[in-house]
Amino acid sequence: MKVLPILLLLAGQFWETKAPADWSEAELNQLLTDSPWAQMMPAPGPGGDAPPVQVMVATAAPIEKAQAEWDRRFTKKKPAPGPNLMKEEYLTWLEDNRATQIVLAIATPNKNNAFGDDREMRSMQDESVMIVGRKKYKITGYFPPAPGDPYLRLAFPREVRATDKKVTFDLYVPGVAIPYRSAEFSVKDMMLDGKLEM
Repeated sequence: MKVLPILLLLAGQFWETKAPADWSEAELNQLLTDSPWAQMMPAPGPGGDAPPVQVMVATAAPIEKAQAEWDRRFTKKKPAPGPNLMKEEYLTWLEDNRATQIVLAIATPNKNNAFGDDREMRSMQDESVMIVGRKKYKITGYFPPAPGDPYLRLAFPREVRATDKKVTFDLYVPGVAIPYRSAEFSVKDMMLDGKLEM
């Protein structure tokens, strides 16, 4: 009988058993790229050399803690020149809307000019949807990447329940090679201490 693997399974994941300050760099990276709340979205079909795109459920507590810990350890202390008004606007908005909105953070390439292209922005707004069961929900708002914050943030209505099986995000990500991407998350895997973390 293999007791050790069973004991390790019962011990829980590191985000359940350790404080963020005790997470290793590898654990932080795993939480932000390959966890119940984050993944790397491959290009659909024969994507060739198109790189995967990082997506995270930014309003999930484990992701918020991991991002804060990553910034504390690895972000340069020297602030970007001038105030980061877009990030401040996002944080103010999140304070007022957390109870009703789920936010996805999607990594975008540096020097991404697509956010100044009206057609690209229309495609993002029209074609990015959250699918829960048979229902589709369009984005309710977005925050483009900014200096010091390389993530596109898309808001969706908080319509996922603990009884749902999965939630799928079909996205149009401006400025990435093959912009149509999809991410599927298992709802039961996003449960933490009996609560759905999104």
